[in-house]
Amino acid sequence: MKRTVSPDDIEGTSEVAARPGSTATLDKQGAARSPVVYALPGASLLTAGCQLDSSAGTTPPPGLDVIIRPPPPVPVPPPPPVPVPPPPPVPVPPPPPVPVPPPPPVPVPPPPPVPVPPPPPVPVPPPPPVPVPPPPPVPVPPPPPVPVPPPPPVPVPPPVVPVPPVVPPVVPPSAPPPPPAPPPPPPPTAITKPTTDAEAAAYILKASLSVTEDEISDIKAIGHTAWLDKQLAKPIAQTGVDWLSSLNFDKVTIEEYYHLSGQADFMLWNQLMTSPDAVRKRIALALSHFFVVSLSPLEIFWRSNAVAYFWDQLNSNALGSFRKLLEDVTLNPAMGVYLSTLGNRKEEASTNRVPDENYAREIMQLFTIGLYELNNDGSKKLGTNGQPIESYTNDDVSNLARVFTGYQNDFTGNVRTQSIKVPTTFVNSVNYVLKPMTSDPSKWQNPQATSEHSTFEKKFLGITIPANTDAPTSLRLALDRLFNHPNVGPFFSKQMIQRFITSNPSPAYVDRVASVFNNNGSGVRGDLRAVFRAILLDTEAINPPSATAPTAGKLREPVLRLTQWARTFGAVSKKGDWGIPTLANQATSLGQSPLRAPSVFNFFRPGYVPPNTAIATNGLVAPEFQLVSEVSVAGYVNFMVSVLKGEMTDTGWDVLATYTKELAIAHDSTALLDRLNLLLTANQLSDATKTTIKTALDATTVLTTNAPATKLKRVQLAILLIMASPDYLIQK
Repeated sequence: MKRTVSPDDIEGTSEVAARPGSTATLDKQGAARSPVVYALPGASLLTAGCQLDSSAGTTPPPGLDVIIRPPPPVPVPPPPPVPVPPPPPVPVPPPPPVPVPPPPPVPVPPPPPVPVPPPPPVPVPPPPPVPVPPPPPVPVPPPPPVPVPPPPPVPVPPPVVPVPPVVPPVVPPSAPPPPPAPPPPPPPTAITKPTTDAEAAAYILKASLSVTEDEISDIKAIGHTAWLDKQLAKPIAQTGVDWLSSLNFDKVTIEEYYHLSGQADFMLWNQLMTSPDAVRKRIALALSHFFVVSLSPLEIFWRSNAVAYFWDQLNSNALGSFRKLLEDVTLNPAMGVYLSTLGNRKEEASTNRVPDENYAREIMQLFTIGLYELNNDGSKKLGTNGQPIESYTNDDVSNLARVFTGYQNDFTGNVRTQSIKVPTTFVNSVNYVLKPMTSDPSKWQNPQATSEHSTFEKKFLGITIPANTDAPTSLRLALDRLFNHPNVGPFFSKQMIQRFITSNPSPAYVDRVASVFNNNGSGVRGDLRAVFRAILLDTEAINPPSATAPTAGKLREPVLRLTQWARTFGAVSKKGDWGIPTLANQATSLGQSPLRAPSVFNFFRPGYVPPNTAIATNGLVAPEFQLVSEVSVAGYVNFMVSVLKGEMTDTGWDVLATYTKELAIAHDSTALLDRLNLLLTANQLSDATKTTIKTALDATTVLTTNAPATKLKRVQLAILLIMASPDYLIQK
């Protein structure tokens, strides 16, 4: 395997290793991002502009061929502290492109002017052609540049490992939590009940995964609050782990499911498309964008089952405590593999080994406090120099990394089964990926091992965990400190508002929700049920600003589009295994698949700004547009044509919709369009879009006496044209 390692690939790491049998090409810029680069035996490491450090005392660790270090940085004296008025804005050239090879061109044919499926051969001559204007194109910016996550605040080379002092073990008491924040002020008065079908549908589509006529009637009768509380009270019908087990995907069979990840795709689509607790599933999907674990790649046996366990923890904690969710995510085996906590070892002076910093950095940057100190409304705090204040330092990362050492999978009670395909090998049963990682060596695969937890002092974010503190206590104190940081409320709340309501919530909206995170009204911090109720019952969710306001709405992410199609039209799996494969390819499918993010930075960043757009000019953000390009737009339309026509069977896809109610009114294009407009867009289609679609539908006459296949083609065409229109894609 030959691969070019770019700065993007090594963001947030302290080491890069080339695996045996592989060739890694690393340029100077990439090397500068990683203090130590290893070439493992049997691997080749090609470098450009990097120095080979062969100075005395720098001996490669055992089993490694060479250590490459980046050249020392050129010291740059700081500018003199002279107050200078800010210069007038001038055009700043973009940074040099990241040396990432461009993807190969994907030949994607443009969508036809009107993708009307051909009518079946019938003995009746076709009607004369009617000129049909094409559906309005989806306005998209040019393909965004490859997003590069921001570098850590101050990257420094690994510290020289000191020798820990010999002191008696100290187990500190848990630091007293800060006093509870004052109760949040009541939100502005909102409408208590929707008065029209469109208002009801618009609200339900923001909170849930689809809408039905019965739900519209229900919320109009009982109001937003009662309807939402009824949805949140629905229990989890079936866990992802149990669903996989029901299909024997957790057994050692000749299919070797323990090597496969596709079963996790099947499970996730089944959960999203069929579960009755749709609001909880919508919350879990939003949480999966915040706490990111990805199947692409996940180097672990039983990876589908491990991801199912992670998904189940998002669901079980969706309406519980953020503090418990943070701990469950931290000790999850899939997360342990994905961000290098599993097997992370303490310092070793003889080899200059230091703990892996991957999870320590990401739990601060992405999962709790973010890069900069925040006000409660989500705005950045500024220092005396007028610049944002960084929320942590590299020393904080290095010290926090010691907390996440000494964890392995829990093999208690595990059974090894003989492989059917290769009888000379044995496979561990699935149980160990369905339990939290443990720091107790007696529960490891090798129970004679000794603890690998760091005995050093751990000093970060203003607290000190004394030397020789055990792993569980260190973890508890560290997570308590992160959980109680004032950034967590606004940092988490704003991103959840973006996933449900709008890409650009007002500061007042963020402040109201963050205040509920800080105190649910009863002195409890991090009550997620209260937080999501605050998001979905806020006046800006129920009474949104005008649809023409530049801050209104957001782009529907592709996963939500396909899920809505399946739930709205009664999709079912013929075989029962919901064989929908990964759909992450932008050129040939949806361009997004649940828990298949390309990196820990997710499919899109919360602050993404499409370049050269009115969004950028107005100082706004549009996270989901990071998935949009000319290729993805054409790929999505072509993919939906295949899905609607049932032409995905060659991939193992057997999920088909029924369209029962739509077929009954297919002869009436006006009634059909009105129904689909309400259920798919909450009546947000413009008059111009409706006229265009109706003209396309009426190009072929459909009568009540026509064959079902003829009616089906009209229904499929109507759905396609709506789901490809800008009025549908932008949800307001």
